[in-house]
Amino acid sequence: MAVKDCGGHKGCECERKRLYRKCCAALVALILLVLFIILVVWLVLRPHKPKFYLQDLSVLCLNVTPPASTYLFTTMQATVAARNPNDRVGVYYDQADAYAEYKGVAITVPTRLPVQYQGPNDASVWSPFLRSLDSVQLPPQLAVALAQDETAGYVLIDVRVDGWVRWKVGTWISGHYHLRVNCPALLTVNEGKGSYGANTGGGTGYFRFQQAAACAVDV
Repeated sequence: MAVKDCGGHKGCECERKRLYRKCCAALVALILLVLFIILVVWLVLRPHKPKFYLQDLSVLCLNVTPPASTYLFTTMQATVAARNPNDRVGVYYDQADAYAEYKGVAITVPTRLPVQYQGPNDASVWSPFLRSLDSVQLPPQLAVALAQDETAGYVLIDVRVDGWVRWKVGTWISGHYHLRVNCPALLTVNEGKGSYGANTGGGTGYFRFQQAAACAVDV
């Protein structure tokens, strides 16, 4: 019986390289297979971002009196609804803050929303109070613009939600994704008659939210 000669030291080295190449090829093939499976699962179960709606915005007080003061005093309550449109994917809202903006500047401090899990096709409603807490000072030109809008009878406020979400498919839970929501809210002041130069800050029915609307959502 013939014994195969590996060619001494050089032949053994060649065998080791050939075995090394086979192991690398098998490892690459395994990684590609796993990535392909993940891609297929993602395409089949690709999560759609949640849908948000601003249902109501009740303004209890909104008062700024430039040029004497540029401090804003406001208290409002927003009613925000969120729906998970996915059939097989759940959503964890691990951390989310709601606050109000005027022309891109925050006019309330962030209010933390309760931690929430939404199952497939589930919905949630939050009604946070948004307050300035005597800590919001507007730039002088912005304080004047807000007073002018109130005098004119219409004020556009943006209710924003900023936080982090995770997706859940079966027992698998994803990492965190940044959630950004913007809900424009048009308010009429004194039924559109305005304050006629007197920034009284409101009262019952002084500010009225016009219409529930969908929000812009980015994940």
